[in-house]
Amino acid sequence: MSTTVSETQSGDLPMMTVDDECPIKQVDITVPKTDDPSLPVLTFRMWILGIAACVILSFVNQFFWYRSNPLSVSSIAAQIAVVPLGHLMAKTLPTQPFFKDTRFEFTMNPGPFNIKEHVLITIFANSGAGSVYATHILTAVKLLYKRQLDFFPALLIMITTQILGFGWAGIFRKYLVEPGEMWWPSTLVQVSLFRALHEKEKRPKQSTTLTQFFLLAMICSFGYYIFPGYLFMMLTSFSWLCWFNSKSLLLHQMGSGMKGLGIGAFGIDWSTISSYLGSPLASPWFATVNIAVGFVLVMYVMTPLCYWLDVYEAKTFPIYSSSLFMANGHKYNISSIVNSDFHLDRGVYSTTGRVNLSTFFAMTYGLGFATLSATVVHVLLFNGREILNQSKSAFGGKRKIDIHTKLMRAYKQVPTWWFIVILVLNIGLSLFACQYYNISLQLPWWGLLLACFIAFFFTLPIGIICATTNQAPGLNIITEYIIGYAYPERPVANMCFKVYGYISMTQALTFVSDFKLGHYMKIPPKTMFMAQIVGTIIAVFVYTGTAWWLMGSIQDLCDTNLLPDNSPWTCPMDRVFFDASVIWGLVGPRRIFGDLGEYGAVNWFFLGGAIAPLLVWIAHKMFPNKAWIRFIHMPVLLGATSMMPPATAVNFTSWLICGFVFGYYLFRYKTEWWKRYNYILSGGLDAGTAFMTILIFLSLGSISIDWWGNNTDGCPLASCPSAKGVVAHGCPVF
Repeated sequence: MSTTVSETQSGDLPMMTVDDECPIKQVDITVPKTDDPSLPVLTFRMWILGIAACVILSFVNQFFWYRSNPLSVSSIAAQIAVVPLGHLMAKTLPTQPFFKDTRFEFTMNPGPFNIKEHVLITIFANSGAGSVYATHILTAVKLLYKRQLDFFPALLIMITTQILGFGWAGIFRKYLVEPGEMWWPSTLVQVSLFRALHEKEKRPKQSTTLTQFFLLAMICSFGYYIFPGYLFMMLTSFSWLCWFNSKSLLLHQMGSGMKGLGIGAFGIDWSTISSYLGSPLASPWFATVNIAVGFVLVMYVMTPLCYWLDVYEAKTFPIYSSSLFMANGHKYNISSIVNSDFHLDRGVYSTTGRVNLSTFFAMTYGLGFATLSATVVHVLLFNGREILNQSKSAFGGKRKIDIHTKLMRAYKQVPTWWFIVILVLNIGLSLFACQYYNISLQLPWWGLLLACFIAFFFTLPIGIICATTNQAPGLNIITEYIIGYAYPERPVANMCFKVYGYISMTQALTFVSDFKLGHYMKIPPKTMFMAQIVGTIIAVFVYTGTAWWLMGSIQDLCDTNLLPDNSPWTCPMDRVFFDASVIWGLVGPRRIFGDLGEYGAVNWFFLGGAIAPLLVWIAHKMFPNKAWIRFIHMPVLLGATSMMPPATAVNFTSWLICGFVFGYYLFRYKTEWWKRYNYILSGGLDAGTAFMTILIFLSLGSISIDWWGNNTDGCPLASCPSAKGVVAHGCPVF
C-alpha cells in the first residue's frame, strides 16, 4: 500500500512515499499515515494551556480521590476544553516576533492552532490525570495510623516514585513503542478524537461529521449524567434481585451489585461502566472475553463455593469485603496492635487474636499470585522469540518496522543516556530519602534496590501484555509479599517498597503509552520527553499540596469511625491501601499466608498461575489450526478481578455488556460504523460525564435528595455475615 507524507505548509519539503501497512487492523484504520514536520510544536499557547490543564486536573483528581465515590477526570476533558481556547489565542495573540534576529527569537502566535500543539497539551494533561500513588502513604500514616510524617520526606517519595519509571521507559521503548504489534489500544481513543477535532471533513449524506458526532455524544452524556449522578442514583446499580424479598439474606448476597455477587445487576451509568477497567470501547474483543471468563469463574464459581462451603470460616464474614476481622466477625481494631515504635505489638496481637480476611479478599490475593507467575510464563512462551529477535536487532540486526516508525525517522531520537542519567539521579535521591528519613520511612537501602530490580524485571513482560490487550497486571501484591517476609512488622517500609516496586513500573508504562501516542501523532521525541518530565513534576507538587491542604481542612478525613454517616470523605481507595499495609506490613505475610497463619494454601496459586499458560501453549501446539486457542490469555483471565475491591460486581457486569455490544457485535456486523464512530463515542462519553460531575459538585454538592430512587443499591443485608449467632452492626442475627 502506497502512503504519502504530505507537503509542508511552506512547501519546502519534498513529498515522501513509503510502502507499508500497519500490522494491526484497528491502527491501520484509525491512525493517520501522513506527517507535516514543519508544524510548530513548542509554542507559547502550548505552554500556557498545557501547564494549566496539568494543574487543574491534578487538583481536581486529588480533591475527588478522598470522596466516597472517587471521580477520575481523564485527560479527555482537557483535550476537548483547550480546543476553543487554542483557536482563540491563535486569533488574538500578537504575531510580531520578540528578540528579533537573535538566537532567542520567538513569537507568541506562530499561526493557526495545530494538532501537534494539541497533542503536547494533552500529554501535560495526562500527567495531571494520573494519580500520584505515593499519596496513599501520606494518607495511611497521617490519617489512618495517626502518626507523624513530615512534608519533605513525603514529597521526596512522591517525586522519585513518579519519575523513576522514566528510566525503565527509556530502556524498553525500543521494544514497546517502535514495533507495530505493540499498538496500545487505549491511545486510539485519543488519536480518533484529535482527528475529529482538527481534520476538516465534508458531512456525509444522511450522517454527521466526526466533530458533530463527538459533540452530540458529549452533550447527551453531559445531560444524561444528572440522573445517575444526582437525581436517580439507582441507575448506578440496578440490583433487581433484592427487590423480590427485602428480608432474604441469600437474595441480597446474590443480587447486590455493590456488596454481593451482582447476579443480574447492571448500571446505566458511564462512570460505573468505565471507572475501574477503562473504556470497554477501547478493549480488544479477545481481552474482553478473557476478562468475562475470569470474572465469571471468580465471582460465580469460586466465591459462592468457598463461601457456602464455609472455607476459612467464610460465613462468619460478609461474602464481599476488604475489611479486616476478628475471629468472631467483628472488625479488627488495628490501632491496638501498633506499638510506640510503629511496629507490631506482638503481645497485644497474641492476646487479641489473628487478623481474618473475608474469603473473597483472601482469594483475590491468591489470584494476584497466579497472575504474576502466569505473566512471566506467558510472555516467555508466546513472546520469547520476538523479544530475542528484537534484542538481536538492537545490536545491529534488521528490524521489521511499520510506516509510523519510518515516518518518525525524520526526527532526532532521545538518547538512551538521558534516561539513564534520570534513573541514576532518582535512585540516588531515593537512597538519600530512605537513609536520612529512615525513622519515618523505615525502608533500608537494600529494600529500595530490590524494589527497583523487581520493577525493571517486570516492565517488559507486563508492558507487552498492556500494549496488546489494554490490561496491565500489577506488582502491588508481589512487592508486598517479598518485603513482608524480608522486613516484617514495619508497615511504612512495606508501603514504600510497594510504591517503588509497583508504581515505578506502572509509571514506565504510562510514559511508554504517551510515547506511543506521540509516535502515532508524529511528535518530535525530544519534545515529548520534555513535556512528560515537566508535566510529571508539576503534577507531583499539585497533588501533594492538595492532599496536605485537605488533611488540614477536613476534620476526621478518612476516619469512618468518627465521620458522620452521610459524610462523602470516606476515602475508599486509601482504606484498601491501609488494609493491605496491615496485612503485609504490620502483621506480615508469615502470620497470614505463612506457617503462622491460616491462609497458607493460597500460595499454591503461584504454581497454578505458572502452569495455566503452559497448558494453553501446549494446546496451541497440538491444535495449530484452532486459532482461538492462542487468544486464551491467562494473565488477563486470572487477573480479571484484580481491581476487586474496590471495584464491585456491577462495574464488571456493565462493562462486559458494553464490551460485547461494541467490541463484538458492532465491530463484526456494523464495521463501517465502528471504524468511524467507536473511539469518538468513547471520548464523548468521558468528556460529558466529567463535565457534569464537576458541575454537580460545584453547584449541588451540599444539597442531597432523599428518596427511594437514590437508594443506590437497595440491598442492605448483602454486607451481613450468614453464620448463626454472629452479631454485626445493622444486621439481624441468624
